[in-house]
Amino acid sequence: MTPTALPPFVAAAVAAVGHYRYVLLFVGTIVEGPLIMAGCGFLLHLGVFRPLPMFVALASGDLVADIGWYYVGRYFLEPMMRKHGRFLNITPKTVEKAKMLFRYHHERILIISKITMGFGMALGVLMVAGASHVPFRKYFIINTLGEIVFVTAMLSIGYWLGSAYVVLEGGLKWLFIAGATAVFLAFLAGVSQFARKRLHVA
Repeated sequence: MTPTALPPFVAAAVAAVGHYRYVLLFVGTIVEGPLIMAGCGFLLHLGVFRPLPMFVALASGDLVADIGWYYVGRYFLEPMMRKHGRFLNITPKTVEKAKMLFRYHHERILIISKITMGFGMALGVLMVAGASHVPFRKYFIINTLGEIVFVTAMLSIGYWLGSAYVVLEGGLKWLFIAGATAVFLAFLAGVSQFARKRLHVA
């Protein structure tokens, strides 16, 4: 599938960014990973990206974000929690419970958090890893391994959606995009809510 199959506005955007598309992916993934990754899987099927540089840009961007939150937690979690915890979905109860679990299970927590989009509290998990002084080398290795699984999963979802998109005609394409986006967002919200209830996080 070549880029000529793209919707006109997407084709125009791709042409405008040119060779900077992978830089933009890297920066964008630092801010918002899952949606960009799924979208890239969709566009990969349409021929917009080359697989290897796209994968490296996505994984690197998300990993840079993880490292940033680790150091935020290591040096700034306590004052941030007091001032802004409610905005970051972090409470003293969340932090204390996570610290207790991290003492014995930080490897398992980090890998599961990565491949499940943080159980709905990814920022809290990453910052508590820093606050708990998980060795950075171990943190980096675990998150890198989890990143491979996570990026692959998100790209696979987007790629499958792209394969369904190309067989549709006319207005059905737009309905499919809207419906698929709504379902994906509902899925993310559902995972978050389910996990928070299971973990009894306020």
